[in-house]
Amino acid sequence: MEFEAFSEKQRLALTWWCDGAETSGREAVICDGAVRSGKTLCLGLSFFCWAMRRFHAQRFALCGKTIGALRRNLLYGLLPALRELGFTCRERTAQNTLDVRFGGRENTFYLFGGKDEGSAALIQGITLAGALLDEVALMPRSFVEQTCARCSVKGSKLWFSCNPEGPEHWFYREWIQKSEERGALYLHFFMQDNPALPPEVIQRYARNFSGAFFRRFVLGEWTAAEGRVYDFFDERYVRPPPEGELERWCVSCDYGTVNPASFGLWGKRDGVWYRVKEYYYDSKIHGRQKTDGEYAQDLERLAGGRRIELAVVDPSAASFIETLRRRGWRVARAENDVISGIRTTAELLRQGRLVICQGCTDAIREFSQYCWDERAVGDRVKKAHDHAMDDIRYFAATVAAGRQGGALAAATAERRRF
Repeated sequence: MEFEAFSEKQRLALTWWCDGAETSGREAVICDGAVRSGKTLCLGLSFFCWAMRRFHAQRFALCGKTIGALRRNLLYGLLPALRELGFTCRERTAQNTLDVRFGGRENTFYLFGGKDEGSAALIQGITLAGALLDEVALMPRSFVEQTCARCSVKGSKLWFSCNPEGPEHWFYREWIQKSEERGALYLHFFMQDNPALPPEVIQRYARNFSGAFFRRFVLGEWTAAEGRVYDFFDERYVRPPPEGELERWCVSCDYGTVNPASFGLWGKRDGVWYRVKEYYYDSKIHGRQKTDGEYAQDLERLAGGRRIELAVVDPSAASFIETLRRRGWRVARAENDVISGIRTTAELLRQGRLVICQGCTDAIREFSQYCWDERAVGDRVKKAHDHAMDDIRYFAATVAAGRQGGALAAATAERRRF
């Protein structure tokens, strides 16, 4: 791996703990700011160099929202760099540990996922000499505080990285705004702080984000989400259905009995997914609720005899999923992280990889009405005009973003149970 010359801010992230540095007495470092600003790799290199310089036969924690995300976002690029620098790294996947040797010293790094409130129990009881928490703003407070409490070895330090969220986020209020009080070094990164990032890539990111996501991920601001969720969406993003045959077909379903049900028919050509048709049923307007069997018939009519590769369904609709499976559908429970899914949907729309076709009137209507809840603490959308928005988000996050292989495997595995 070849390194570009580091920026001044990256060099500070790499060396803040070194003997003789003015910042060496700090107990923690916090790196936040824009995406692709080089903070994650620099913080990872710095953490391992510090751990192997200061300790022997100790235990450390590497934390991400999930262990899979930690491997993908941090270790995938970091481990080759460490090996090139002379570190010996042996990953034991089954145990979620990493044994590292360098300069006659050896330490063990434990991998943890801070996905939900129950994650705090996973790290409870271990004694640590230090911890790195990647994307800390996505982790629950209980997990982060438990991790900090486990770092009780003399000389232990904490390492945090994240992209910004809302200004009411607990980590922003308790750690970033109180960094001096907590003895932490706070480094705020911009894309320009990464010398390896070409100007055209910076411009591409600026095009692919808008609203709160632009201010957070491009400008690096901790800002509240407000107004329309997809504030960029207008008639330019609506096109006629493509002519001729499409390569693949999928459907997406947001199930509702009292609330509306929304289904989308998606066809793919040349790397673009088109929402060519939709089905939308509001029982309050029609004065009658439908059964699972009736909805399954409606979905079959929407498919129109096409070979449907996958049905991506609201994960809470257990009875409807069972009905579809018994009728021979291959079904995947949708990815349902709302904020992440909205961000993915927005990116795909702006990149032209997701297209809403003329005739999908309910989806087009909801795009103009789907809004952030400005009274909520943290990022919340209003629970109104969100049914087509949910089924589109399910499809974007589960299939269009490139994770369809995993969704198909999961659907096949679950289908074999019956």
